[in-house]
Amino acid sequence: MIYEYRAYYVMPGRMPDIQRRFSDVTMKLFQKHGIRVVGFWETVIGESNEMVYILSWQDFAERDRVWSKFMTDPDWLAARKASEANGPLVERVVNKIWRPTAFSPMQ
Repeated sequence: MIYEYRAYYVMPGRMPDIQRRFSDVTMKLFQKHGIRVVGFWETVIGESNEMVYILSWQDFAERDRVWSKFMTDPDWLAARKASEANGPLVERVVNKIWRPTAFSPMQ
């Protein structure tokens, strides 16, 4: 099992827009493609423009296969384009892949 950490640094004033996109569209598309969401977090103390989520994958092969299908899904492409009609939502993304240590309670 591997975990994918994704931190989105959102454009000023656009946090409600990206949260709405995830809530109304992206989560349904994740479910459609079998993408397992561990959780979402918003920063309470620290950078106010940061939203973080973690995905779980069986291995890199599953991630590559499923993520490729998601990124080319016509419904995702249309939703992304529509949500960015007034400009981009995300300034930058930090993406990391984590592997649990042998002693980690979460494998």
